Amino acid sequence: MLVQDPACGGQVVFAGAVRNHTGDRKVLYLDFESYEPMAKKVMQEICNHALEKWPIRHAVCHHRLGKLEISELAVVIAVSSPHRKAAFEACEFIIDELKKKVPIWKKEIFKGGEEWVSARP
Repeated sequence: MLVQDPACGGQVVFAGAVRNHTGDRKVLYLDFESYEPMAKKVMQEICNHALEKWPIRHAVCHHRLGKLEISELAVVIAVSSPHRKAAFEACEFIIDELKKKVPIWKKEIFKGGEEWVSARP
């Protein structure tokens, strides 16, 4: 694991998967698009900010693009820290900031239609 460190007892991983519904609408699959160079830069800046804000040792995140089927992972975040509380807090910060700031766009494909939706919480 990229965040594994013998000094870290807290290793937190968040994995965001594709749901089969939005409200009462059945989702068939998702399609993610991005301005990749900027997305990678912003994700790194978010991880760097977390490293400054909490006593964590490592933070990484990755978001997939393209067509993703139900239950496939779309985003993975991993954080390690000497103690679990900081790792949990930093991981939550990273996913929240990723959804606010990273130029990734999500299209939900339903039976009979599709819709671009905000990835913002």
